[in-house]
Amino acid sequence: MNWVAWKMLTGDRAKYFGLIFGIAFACLLMAHQMSIFCGIMRRTAGRIVDVREAEIWVTQPNVIYVEELKPMPDTYLYRVRGVPGVAWAVPYMKNQIQIRFRDGSFRNVLMIGIDDATLIGAPTTMYAGSLADLRKPDAFIVDKAGYTFLWPEDKGQYQLGKIVEINDRRAVLVGVCDCLPTFQTLPVLFTRYSQSRVYAPPERNQLSAILAHAEDGVSSSEVCQRIQDQTGLSANDDDSMYWKTIGYYLRSTGIPINFGITIFLGFFVGAAIAGQTFYLFVIENLKQFGSLKAMGLGNLRIIAMILFQVVIVSIIGYAIGMGLCAAFFEGTKNQVHLAGFYLMWQIAVIVAIAVSVIAICASFLAMRKVLLLEPAVVFK
Repeated sequence: MNWVAWKMLTGDRAKYFGLIFGIAFACLLMAHQMSIFCGIMRRTAGRIVDVREAEIWVTQPNVIYVEELKPMPDTYLYRVRGVPGVAWAVPYMKNQIQIRFRDGSFRNVLMIGIDDATLIGAPTTMYAGSLADLRKPDAFIVDKAGYTFLWPEDKGQYQLGKIVEINDRRAVLVGVCDCLPTFQTLPVLFTRYSQSRVYAPPERNQLSAILAHAEDGVSSSEVCQRIQDQTGLSANDDDSMYWKTIGYYLRSTGIPINFGITIFLGFFVGAAIAGQTFYLFVIENLKQFGSLKAMGLGNLRIIAMILFQVVIVSIIGYAIGMGLCAAFFEGTKNQVHLAGFYLMWQIAVIVAIAVSVIAICASFLAMRKVLLLEPAVVFK
């Protein structure tokens, strides 16, 4: 009977494509908006994601997310290094500053100061220059999006050796790197910790955080607890710090509500279009279903035919919608302003579940109509 169900489904091309369009549109809208939302949330914790060597973040107490790091004395670094179970600990500075160009114009940037000796916290992918050049005097590295923003006239042709002023000090560009964009879309500038202390405005304390790693055989959670007990500082593993930062933005901004409304609208519109179209499709085919009942076809077989039709249009609509979404992110992956946005497999699973709900909703009313149908309707 699946062949009969298929011929009935494709007999009315307008409704057949209308069903597919409704589900495909719902999938595209939900997947696209969820991907953008997850990408933005990931950007808020981008500085944590980019530090791949360290598994422990030590900060002042009561820090609730990575953007509000309170500076602390450099001596705290030695206190953390003295905690049993700490394999190594290095300084980390994060500060928003201005760079000034020769023509007098200026731009705000996010400056990251990393350990002079180990360069832990440095970017791992370089588009131009070498990470080792960061050890040169007055050297700094900027991220790809930052270079495009600061020097748009170069049109992506990286020219190293550019000289700018930071806090009335000379600074030389020695490399262009890859890193996650910031939530505020500021250019990210990397330099050595000792150099960042020179570039940063004078403050009594300049150490933003301490990056640490546990010794082999000791869990990071245990080392975090020891650091907190012995130093009074806050210590979180990178995963905990990541979710604390995202949790702050989820609680304190309207981003989740606005994206949630759009995602719900995608689900609602998809359910409305698919449900209404499929209901009309069944109403117009009542005589055919009545004929099948008159020929002795049971309700279970009729339900199986309806489910077959719904599953077919759901699979095709889902594939088209997810394909369009994937094509969008594939086509824009090299766009600087859309860096970090991509279709996650978890989102594909969530959208598949949502489409299943839409399909159930669409088929429910149609099933009820067919189950209450009298075979005699075929003679009316």
